[in-house]
Amino acid sequence: MEMDINQQVKEIKQSFRLMMDGMVASSMRNKGVEYKLNWGATLPRLKAKADEIGKNYDLAIALWKENVRECKILATMLMPADEILPEVVDIWMEQTDCQEIAEQAAFNLYQYLPFAADRAYTWMASDKELYQLCGFHILSRLFMNKQEPNERGINEFIDQALAALQGDSIMVKKAAMNAMNRFAELGLVYERLAKSALKRANLDFF
Repeated sequence: MEMDINQQVKEIKQSFRLMMDGMVASSMRNKGVEYKLNWGATLPRLKAKADEIGKNYDLAIALWKENVRECKILATMLMPADEILPEVVDIWMEQTDCQEIAEQAAFNLYQYLPFAADRAYTWMASDKELYQLCGFHILSRLFMNKQEPNERGINEFIDQALAALQGDSIMVKKAAMNAMNRFAELGLVYERLAKSALKRANLDFF
């Protein structure tokens, strides 16, 4: 079994050579995004590869361990959301050290977790930027899917979103604003709550 997985990882890594895009990789380096290895494969090509392989827990775990951009992104696409344990999610989050991987994990995997909302609220309140980023991205997706928070969730979300919008991190601000917009789209009551909160904080985005 392990030999099969190792062989699959080896073949997948070899396939990245065919997806290589020097301009994408170079553009990332110029923006300060550093990976040990980065083939510059585009997300649609990685998605096509993931669709070809299908969901696979053991393969996702093995790929995540590789310090290669494409392996980590593919791992988030292959991991079945209903199989990954909360403690494994926490390990993956701890090992995430750049914005792209954080965003890909949130969009491809974390938003679909059975405990997605729980992690989103916990991470949103973290003092680490990438955790906050993931938290707001997950909530944006949940709100887009018409998942309405309870009263405590509403208060927590608004408090954390306002703190983020008044913070220094541009990427977290953008994610918080996007989440606030999605929150407002849940309905008239939510829109009024969002507008009222932003007005109180002298942040009028609507």
